[in-house]
Amino acid sequence: MRVFFFGLGYCAGRLIEREPTIKPSGTARSPERVAALRREGVDAYAFDDVHADSGLQRALESAEAIVVSIPPRDGSGAAVERFAEAIAAARTLRRIVYYSTIGVYGDHGGGWVDERSPTLTRTARGLARLEDEARWRDAGRTGAEVDVLRLAGIYGPGRNALVNLRQGEARRIVKPGQVFNRAHVDDIAELTRLALTRGLRGQIYNVADDEPAPPQDVVAYAAGLLGLEPPPEERFENARLSPMTAEFYADNKRVSIAKARTLLGFAPAYPTYREGLKALAEAGEGRAPGRDLQM
Repeated sequence: MRVFFFGLGYCAGRLIEREPTIKPSGTARSPERVAALRREGVDAYAFDDVHADSGLQRALESAEAIVVSIPPRDGSGAAVERFAEAIAAARTLRRIVYYSTIGVYGDHGGGWVDERSPTLTRTARGLARLEDEARWRDAGRTGAEVDVLRLAGIYGPGRNALVNLRQGEARRIVKPGQVFNRAHVDDIAELTRLALTRGLRGQIYNVADDEPAPPQDVVAYAAGLLGLEPPPEERFENARLSPMTAEFYADNKRVSIAKARTLLGFAPAYPTYREGLKALAEAGEGRAPGRDLQM
């Protein structure tokens, strides 16, 4: 399958590794990253929301599927707006998969949400995501099915609480009743693969784990795996947070993936943070240099 990736980043790389039938092409933001991808056999092109390498449009027009991980910028959907004609001209294009975020649901007071739940976000970032979802659904009206995957907080190799602890960056911020879902990058890759290959009508799917949990519990569990003392708890109201982190804590919800299980047969390999972090620890994540982890 010829798949064009707008954004050959973390999730795209994992999908390409896991699915050998994919013939990948796509975009990266810097010439250095493009060169590195080409050395790995990926047909890569530079695109920085304004300037694009020659050859990109030709690769896009020959795609059978498009996977989009580029976020909207400055209130616009640079990729879909810049290449609308090429997407419409892609005669073999059958499916578009757009990576959005569960942040579009906004705050539900800790209640459960599914794909039918109202999108209550009022943040600029969340509203921009909803606008971009609509842009990509419109792009599929020439014949491609469009799936919107709303992702929970992404973790995996190199990006997880184990690494944060070892680097001294992990915090245990306690806000009573607050929970978050997470999504392992391998589970995101698998659900994307299912969406690309099952041939269903375009849908919205949540991508998350099965156990929304207090963030301080996740950090404590990771510390236990590494044999470290967890960082001290910080009361939310006293914690100094960046605007983005404060915005993150303003939303409280529990995300259901029942739809993906039913329609796609999706079964997460890491249904809770425990399985995900344990596997990462066993692979050496967060290990101190020269030290073997006792499991």
